[in-house]
Amino acid sequence: MPLDNVVFWVFAPISIGTAIAMVFQRNAVHAALFLVVNFFTIAVLYLVLDAPFLFAVQIIVYAGAIMVLFLFVIMLVGVDREESLVERLHWQRPGAIVLGLGLVAEVVAAVRAGIGFATKAPSNFDQLANKGGNPAALSRVLFRDYFFPFEVTSVLLIVAAIAAMVLAHRRRGMTLAEREAEAVGGVDVSRTEPLA
Repeated sequence: MPLDNVVFWVFAPISIGTAIAMVFQRNAVHAALFLVVNFFTIAVLYLVLDAPFLFAVQIIVYAGAIMVLFLFVIMLVGVDREESLVERLHWQRPGAIVLGLGLVAEVVAAVRAGIGFATKAPSNFDQLANKGGNPAALSRVLFRDYFFPFEVTSVLLIVAAIAAMVLAHRRRGMTLAEREAEAVGGVDVSRTEPLA
């Protein structure tokens, strides 16, 4: 049996298991950690498919930077308790199903319009698309043709992180002086008179 098949049959069940465990996890931190394991197993599958660039991107960008951002926001928001599974918005589940089906239909139509109508690829497509190697072709497309959407996406990620920080800043009902007094040991610092 080839080594690729052994690696696939070891890591594919782990990938599926961690994805299912992530979805059904009530604690957000535990779900994020299952997602990290899932990202690592997907990276190994990229390596089996002989795509070392995607392997490195998966480890560095997704399992590294994106997950650090997720965990930072989770810790900042303070989601350290189990969430209630009681639905408060009864229309939310049917609405999500309808929107999900609409998204699937849109993706199918986009793929069909993009590649499905053509019976064969243009001549020399492989040589033109991967000229200079796969990473060079990807960087050429990403930083020349799609540079503006790439930068807009990075700005949106930064805005989302800042919005999470602003939303996490909750007022506890106490003023700053009251919090400082409680930290000192119950002495109300704002009402004490200076020493003579």
